[in-house]
Amino acid sequence: MAHDEKILAASKRHPIVPLEKGQLYTYGTAGFRMRADLLEGVTFRVGLLSALRSRKQNSQAIGVMITASHNPAADNGVKIVDPMGEMLEQDWERLATALVNSPTDEDLVKLYNRLATDLKIDLGSPAKVIYGRDTRPSGYRLVTALADALEATESEYVDYKLLTTPQLHYLVRATNTEGNPLSYGEVSEAGYYKKLASAFVRAMKSRKIDGTLTVDCANGIGGPKLSEFLKYIPKDKVNFDVRVVNDDILRPEILNLNCGADYVKTKQRPPPIPKLQPGVRTCSFDGDADRLMYYWIDPQTGFFMLDGDRISSLAASFIGELIESAGLKDEMRIGVVQTAYANGASTTYITQHLKLEVICTPTGVKHLHHVAQGFDIGVYFEANGHGTVLFSPDALLAFEEKEPQSPAQKDALDTLAALADLINQTVGDALSDMLMVEVILAHKRWTLRDWAMTYADLPNRLVRVEVGNKDLFWTTDAERRLSHPEGAQEEIDGEVKKYKDARSFARASGTENACRVYSEAATRYEAHELAERVANIIERYGSQ
Repeated sequence: MAHDEKILAASKRHPIVPLEKGQLYTYGTAGFRMRADLLEGVTFRVGLLSALRSRKQNSQAIGVMITASHNPAADNGVKIVDPMGEMLEQDWERLATALVNSPTDEDLVKLYNRLATDLKIDLGSPAKVIYGRDTRPSGYRLVTALADALEATESEYVDYKLLTTPQLHYLVRATNTEGNPLSYGEVSEAGYYKKLASAFVRAMKSRKIDGTLTVDCANGIGGPKLSEFLKYIPKDKVNFDVRVVNDDILRPEILNLNCGADYVKTKQRPPPIPKLQPGVRTCSFDGDADRLMYYWIDPQTGFFMLDGDRISSLAASFIGELIESAGLKDEMRIGVVQTAYANGASTTYITQHLKLEVICTPTGVKHLHHVAQGFDIGVYFEANGHGTVLFSPDALLAFEEKEPQSPAQKDALDTLAALADLINQTVGDALSDMLMVEVILAHKRWTLRDWAMTYADLPNRLVRVEVGNKDLFWTTDAERRLSHPEGAQEEIDGEVKKYKDARSFARASGTENACRVYSEAATRYEAHELAERVANIIERYGSQ
């Protein structure tokens, strides 16, 4: 084959690091993510697969993002983005895993050619890959390995250098829709800012935003990108006062350190620096700016967090109201997609108060995104703050073509069309989601306290349990029940029955030899006690 010698020579420059016997590099929801010193050979091989993927997709551009999101600075990761900005097709995750685990360079070339044959890929056809990276120092070495793979496979490529993950997803979709009626936007980083800024102004409609919003950027790529975006908002149209903090990207060792969305969610407290003043509206991005967490300190009751469940219910509530005002209620199916980790109070609020359908999926954004696509308007957020809202082509057409019967109906249709442009349709985007939240709060004239009053979270607890073999634990019902080991779920059910408003589930970790136990109950004491009892059950079955 024409590429064989080039691939073989380049592969020797980027050798794969052997793992311990019995261990494999595995492509998951986050792609390959681990210590950065293990990733050079992995990234080279991902480059080979991305070239195959582009050729399989009729030479459409494929994206590759190099990031480890909310992980410490010593880690990194590499993942593939499909043509419409969505995550890699699930069947290809298995191919990525196989290619990366090829034991020798020669085996790698053989498998590369076999995949091309089996998948009927013409290796002489054009291929295009676009890529970006976050601020980690290891990123430059990894993109060098990626570019080597693309040159060896004679693929066209574009290096967008430093980007947030959602910006890379945007650029992939914009590239593949350029010049057609479904154009997603201008193919440039500036095009991303212009699209969001224009949609933000249209959605706000001169409404006032009260006070300053403080944004903690986790000392990651979101800091400089948010500051750049703010230059695109015309001050005469929207007075949006933003204070950007934790935006130091010159000291990579402090990336995600005691700050960022993951810190706020897991520690249930604000970052220590800068000290949060009572009443100040604040939100946090994570290191690659695809997660969002809102919070403030109430002068009376202390810290209050508005996580992905809260953002989801806020978006669903507002969009549902707009759909009704627009006269589209009978034409649009609106749904909310959650995981088992969503607080039970949020599910009750959405189903009983908002009267909207809720579907639970296994953990992982790829699962939520897929189910959300089944609705005319699908809202999905994981509790960690990663999520978005998807609008179907039929919904977008209805916003544009429905003849308004009143000024109020026109206002609702215009706002829906603006929201569809404002919300990143490809993936969860902290910057885009933050703008959505600000629009909704301005329309409703709500403070964060008003938002928080919509429902009261059930007390909950998450416990990590080390086990002898995590593979003993199999789940069903969107990971809410154990099918194996036999007898374990019956014991969990027995404990749950002892508490009011209680539920609990256990699932194996995707990365560690451990299980996660989640519990909820009417009081904090009962939630903690239930978690401990279920953890004891898991520990006992895990040691058998």
